[in-house]
Amino acid sequence: MTGRHILIKGGRVVDPANGVDALMSVCLVDGKVAGLGSPPDGFAPDLEIDATGRIVCPGFIDLSARLREPGQEQKATIASETRAAAAAGITTLCCPPDTSPVVDTPAVVQLLQERAESAGMARVLPVGALTRGLAGKELSEMSALKQAGCLAVGNAGAPLANLLVMRRSLEYAASYGLLVVIRPEDASLKNNGCAHEGAVGTRLGLPGIPASAETVAVAQALALIEQVGGPVHFAQLSTRRAVAMIAQARAEGLPVTADVAAHYTDLTEAAVDGFNANTHVSPPLRSEADREGLRQGLASGTLQAICSDHQPHDVDAKQDAFPSTVPGIAALETLLPLTLSLVRSGVLGLPEAIARLTIGPARALEINSGHLSPGATADLCIFDPDKEWQVNDSNWLSQGLNTPYWGETLRGRVTHTLRAGRLVYQGN
Repeated sequence: MTGRHILIKGGRVVDPANGVDALMSVCLVDGKVAGLGSPPDGFAPDLEIDATGRIVCPGFIDLSARLREPGQEQKATIASETRAAAAAGITTLCCPPDTSPVVDTPAVVQLLQERAESAGMARVLPVGALTRGLAGKELSEMSALKQAGCLAVGNAGAPLANLLVMRRSLEYAASYGLLVVIRPEDASLKNNGCAHEGAVGTRLGLPGIPASAETVAVAQALALIEQVGGPVHFAQLSTRRAVAMIAQARAEGLPVTADVAAHYTDLTEAAVDGFNANTHVSPPLRSEADREGLRQGLASGTLQAICSDHQPHDVDAKQDAFPSTVPGIAALETLLPLTLSLVRSGVLGLPEAIARLTIGPARALEINSGHLSPGATADLCIFDPDKEWQVNDSNWLSQGLNTPYWGETLRGRVTHTLRAGRLVYQGN
């Protein structure tokens, strides 16, 4: 269903970038935001959406969502996951480069973009590989990746051979205006662990990953950023100490941003008890103190964004002893309800929570999106913050079923998603 002139009426419009939080209408014309408030003279809508009792806000921007295509279509496809993203209110998502083949050539970037456009749901921004084949040794052809449409480069969860490679990558990326995305983890300190090195993992006999695996990596990166510059985005932080280090770096003027995946603000190492493979994630679920540190990082603005870190898997990936299962949670459709739980618990106000899903990630990427300014591309999300729904087969769209929330009742449900003024999702 499309309409060149769309009127969204009766909703509470929350646009943190412009300080808007009020009951008003939103007018869209030809895929752009025409204005907020009363419709302009002569505005004759082709489509009206009644948003009474709902929140109207910019479409969400997810900084990390695996689509598994190309290379792992048995887990998911671009079509299936961008459809799930649209149902989650996500209009733009960043796809990490660890596909097969790796996103280290313009041809793979083009393939991702073409298949995403063919699917017609969420917009996909591929993150290019920092090193060839993610092998951590030779830098990728960043100029070519930039020209192909990449805004950022990273090495996903793959380690770099040494710190000299990181230094050269920071210098090279900066020369092409590319954001470097770092998922901080020291591979030697991780040492094939699968759970947080804490009381729960020790009691269960699971190989531990210390918090220092993350903080040492953050410290090394910050030292190089201080020397050679940035910008750099730290992805999916999991520890209280890392948040404090990023806050200090920002206070000193370093060009760094950071995010956290929604499930790290909700779950702790306690969820691993019982060996539930759907709580096997990387980095691992941390301590209660770490979760509180992440929440406070969001409240203070040190963490600008909440992402899904969506990683859909086939059933077999989670059918083994806990250490042998593949880490990752299918998390697109729980992004909004988990973020809203931060509002209900008093960590964030609703505008601040929406900011972490919209203008925060947009500013990290340095893109003109995540707001409802007149003339902006009409990417919007409409959701019912109090709608309860159960995570089950009847309403789950991702091909990955690997979520620890399966069967649980969550609050907060998207009812409409519009991308460039086109209705790409409509629910109940």
